Amino acid sequence: MEVPLKGYKTPDLGALPTASDVIADHIRDAIVSGALEENDPIRQDDVAKLFNVSKIPVREALKRLEAEGLVLFQRNKGAVVTSMSDTELAQIFEIRAMLEANAIRLSIPHMTAETFARAEAICDEFMGESNVARWAELNWSFHSTLYQDANRPYLMNLIRSVHDRIERYIRLQLTLSHGERTADREHRDILAACVAGDSDLAARLLTDHIVAAWQSLLSNLPQGKKDAG
Repeated sequence: MEVPLKGYKTPDLGALPTASDVIADHIRDAIVSGALEENDPIRQDDVAKLFNVSKIPVREALKRLEAEGLVLFQRNKGAVVTSMSDTELAQIFEIRAMLEANAIRLSIPHMTAETFARAEAICDEFMGESNVARWAELNWSFHSTLYQDANRPYLMNLIRSVHDRIERYIRLQLTLSHGERTADREHRDILAACVAGDSDLAARLLTDHIVAAWQSLLSNLPQGKKDAG
């Protein structure tokens, strides 16, 4: 018997997130926000109970986070949140600077008045915010707004992945250094260069901004972590 579904609006189940998608998103958010700290264990049994699922989607989620560099599987310990030495962090900030300088160069010729207005609105909201987690969200919004007109989705995915790996450290840097005013000033200088259509200046200011954030973070890292590099 044919099921009489013609004419009914049905959901696209293929577009809905899977259990492993949801679990990966929650664990990623916990790591990025600092709720899960370096070397914290992530026990599959506990996660499975929390989400009322089998361990299969949990394992899939953790494997995805391992590929993103957020989780590490250790012998006899299972999955733990990755830790980074200052040397590893320096390399990631270096990669971030190269990727984002390229993105802003590609984006500037295609930027519009709408892009500039949106970026300026983000700057204004950033300075009116006191929550560090929201600062980090606005920081990503500002940067991604300046790159989106490049229309390079693969490049944007790479940049997003790098941000996810170091966002917990960006939050730490903003908290310890009270660096929101410096970040705002540098953001507005970068935006002004974009408005002027000066891609060389924008790329240089952006690189300086990222390097300065790394240097500020390094000066505020615990001594034991510096020694680990």
